[in-house]
Amino acid sequence: MKRQLQIVLGILITFVAVAIVFHSCKPGKEAVKSEAVEAALATYVPPGDLDEFYLFYSGGHSGNIFVAGIPSMRHICTIPVFTPYPSTGYGFDAETKKMLGGYTWGDAHHPALSETNGDYDGRWLFINDNANNRIARIDLKDFKVKQILGPIPNLSGNHGSTFVTENTEYVTIATRFSVPIPKGTYVPVEEYAKKYHGIVALVEVDPKTGEMRMDEKHGFQVLMPPFNFDLGDAGKGPSHGWVFWTCYNSERATGILEITASQNDRDYIAAVNWKKAEEYLKQGKYKIINGVRVIDPKEAPGVVYLMPCAKSPHGVDVSPDGKWIVGSGKLQSITTVYNFEKMLKAIENKDFVGEEDGIPVLRYESVREAEVPVGLGPLHTQFDDKGYAYTSLFVESAIAKWKLGTWEVVDKIPIAYNIGHLCVPEGDTKHPAGKYVIALNKLSHGRHLTVGPSQPEASQLIDITGEKMKLLYDAFTEPEPHYAKAIRADKLKDKVIEVYQKGIDNKNPNAIWDEKDAKVVRKGNTVEVWMIAVRSRFQPWKIEVNQGDKVIIHLTNIEQTTDELHGFAICEYDINVVVDPGETKTIEFVANKPGVYPFYCTNFCSALHQEMQGYLLVKPKGGAGVAQK
Repeated sequence: MKRQLQIVLGILITFVAVAIVFHSCKPGKEAVKSEAVEAALATYVPPGDLDEFYLFYSGGHSGNIFVAGIPSMRHICTIPVFTPYPSTGYGFDAETKKMLGGYTWGDAHHPALSETNGDYDGRWLFINDNANNRIARIDLKDFKVKQILGPIPNLSGNHGSTFVTENTEYVTIATRFSVPIPKGTYVPVEEYAKKYHGIVALVEVDPKTGEMRMDEKHGFQVLMPPFNFDLGDAGKGPSHGWVFWTCYNSERATGILEITASQNDRDYIAAVNWKKAEEYLKQGKYKIINGVRVIDPKEAPGVVYLMPCAKSPHGVDVSPDGKWIVGSGKLQSITTVYNFEKMLKAIENKDFVGEEDGIPVLRYESVREAEVPVGLGPLHTQFDDKGYAYTSLFVESAIAKWKLGTWEVVDKIPIAYNIGHLCVPEGDTKHPAGKYVIALNKLSHGRHLTVGPSQPEASQLIDITGEKMKLLYDAFTEPEPHYAKAIRADKLKDKVIEVYQKGIDNKNPNAIWDEKDAKVVRKGNTVEVWMIAVRSRFQPWKIEVNQGDKVIIHLTNIEQTTDELHGFAICEYDINVVVDPGETKTIEFVANKPGVYPFYCTNFCSALHQEMQGYLLVKPKGGAGVAQK
C-alpha cells in the first residue's frame, strides 16, 4: 500500500511540474496556435462548399493559365493556351493545332478579364504571348481558348498587354522591344536611337462575339520612340478613352541595359488618347504598314503625351474612380500619384518640358499629385473597396498599404520572397471586391518540401479586411505566374456550361449523334471517319487505310452527362485528344506506319473503360501485311 501511495504521489508531483512549465509557456504558444487556427479557418472551404472567387494565374513560359479558388487557394484546373497539353488533348486536334500556328510554347504574362462599364462581366479572359507577339481569348462559358491572334504585325515582345478598355472596346498592347519598322527590315543596331521603334497598339474586340481583329479596317497601332514598354492600364470614369503604359530605357541605349539604361533620373509613363486616335483614323491620317493602320504621333498631335516617372518604372495603375494614375519606379523608394485633371490642364496649357520624337513631355511638377514613400523596389499597385492601395515591393519583399487622398502608408507586411505583381479581387475595376491580396512571389526560399534545384513559384494569400494585413496561406504553382486576376464566382455561376448541348452548344457540321451515322468514307488517298464515343465503345471500332493515306476523324462524344469525358489515343502515332460531353473534335494525320495500331479511351469513363478500344489497320505499300519488328 505504501508503495502504491509513493507511485501516486510521484505521478501527482510530475503532473504539477509539467502543468507549471506548460503554464509558463502558455501565452506565447497559445497566441501562435490561435493565429494559426484563425488563418486556417479563414481559408477553409468545407468539402462540397465552393470558393468565393476564381483566381486566374498567368503561366509565364509554361504558356498556360492556372485556375485556383479563393480563399482555399486550391488549384482547380489548367487552361492550356499557347502550349500543347496532353491532359486535355489541346494542340493535338486539328482545330487547336491550327490556332497554335506551329508554335509549341508561349510566354503568358498578363491576363485580363472583359469589362462592361469598368467592371468584370464574366465573358472572356485575354492573355498575351510575349515571345511570339500573340493574344489569346478564352471563353469563360467553357474555359477554352477560342482564338489566338498573331503574330501581330510590327510587334516585337508583346509584353505590355492584355489590358482592356472600360467596355472591352480594345485589348491594348505595348512592345517590350524596339525594332526597325516595318518588322523584317534590317538596320544595324548602332542606329538604334534613330531608326528603331516601339509600338503601342489597340486590338479591336467584337462586342458580341469577342473576336479580336487588327487589320486595315480594325484596330490600330501608334509609332513610338525606341523605349522598352512594360505594363499598362486603361482609364475609367473621367479617364475613359485613355490608356497608360510605363516605359524604361528613355536613354535609347543598347548593350547591357542594367548599366546603359539606368542613367536618366526619370523615365516615362505614356498617356495615349485612343478617342483622339479614332478621330485621326476617320480622317485617314495613318499609314498601312504590314497590313495594319499605323499612326505617327508627329502627324497626329494630341494622341500621345509622356509623363516623367521615377527611374525604371514597372507598374502603372488607375484608381477605381479614374482620377489617379499610380506609377512605380523600381529603382526608387516612392510611388508617384498623378492627377488626371492636372494632366488635362497641363496639356491644355502646353506645359511641356521637351519632346521625344514629336511626343510632348509634360512637366512633372504640373501633373504630380503626391510621392508616397512606400519602400524599396515598388512595382505594382492594386486597390480595395475601402479607399486603400496596395503596392508590391520587390527589393524589400513586402506589401505596403496606403490611403488614397491622404497618401499615408498605414501598414506593411513581409512577403516570402521577392514579390512581383499582386492581385486584389477585382482590384483594377471601378468596384473592387477587396477582402484579400494575393502576393505573386518570384522566389519561395524553402517554405515547402524540398524538390531539388527547380523550386516552385510561390503565392501568398493575405487578409486585408482588418486594420493590419494578415498572412493566411502559402500556395505553390507551376512556372511562372507573373500576374493574376480574380473575379467573383457568382459572376460566372450562370454562364459556365458543363455539357455541350446537342444542336445548341455544338453546331459542328461534322457532329453525329447516333451509331447508325458512324461511317468510314474514302476519297482518293483521303479516308474520312465520322465516329462516336459513348460509354463504353467507339463506333466505328475498326478503321482500315493504306500506308500514306491522309486520315481525318471527326469524333463526337454523344454523352449529355456532366463530367463524362472520353479520350482518344492511337498507339505510337502521337495522337491524343479529349472530347467533353457533347463536343466534337477533328483529328488529322498521315498513316505513314504500316501495321495494326490499337486506339483506346484515355480518360476513365466507366467500369468498362478498359474495353473501350478499337484498331487502326494500315496496309503497307505494295501489298499484304508485313510483320512488325
